[in-house]
Amino acid sequence: MTPSINHPTEFRFPDVLAHPVLNHTQQLDDIAAQLDLIVISFETLTGTNQNEYLSAVEALNLTGMVSTPIGSLRYQQSSPVSKGQGGRKSLDINEVRSLVLIVCHLAREHQEFIRRAVGLLEQVRIQNQSPHRTALLGNYIDAFSNAYQVSMNDGNIIPPQQITFLALKLLIDLLFYSGAGGVRRLWFTLLERAMIHGYAITEEY
Repeated sequence: MTPSINHPTEFRFPDVLAHPVLNHTQQLDDIAAQLDLIVISFETLTGTNQNEYLSAVEALNLTGMVSTPIGSLRYQQSSPVSKGQGGRKSLDINEVRSLVLIVCHLAREHQEFIRRAVGLLEQVRIQNQSPHRTALLGNYIDAFSNAYQVSMNDGNIIPPQQITFLALKLLIDLLFYSGAGGVRRLWFTLLERAMIHGYAITEEY
């Protein structure tokens, strides 16, 4: 059972994170599932650990707003695309909003590294080469694929090529989330994808 969280009454979320009207809990589960995918991408690219998450919680004055563990320790025993199945710990709306702030805060701290990775991706695309030709992208794709497949425990088998496309799509998204309008962009992206039931895994990025 998910432990209850005592939310500080003095904390106020930014207006951009206005509480949406969700039709049912499935939509909230979908939002959490998409956020898990973004976390997998961010962690496997940057190597962010639990201590960095906790530092972000303190810096953002979010202590008490989210339960621990945060990040990969939350999703590693469950599927990020099983939508509430597989034992993933459920999140309430304030925990989701808090994690949006945390992810964007950390993405800003790693913005130059993320920008470098996206720049390399653009180069290999122009040269019509495989992303694995570069160490940074190759290591990221391999780490993402491993983490993604480990987290999948619902029996679904996704072709490696599709996982690669998903990893690269998420990488590009991370650069947008690291910008000044990152919180707004991530929040509305999560809401939109919850309405269409998640990330579409396609061969386009």
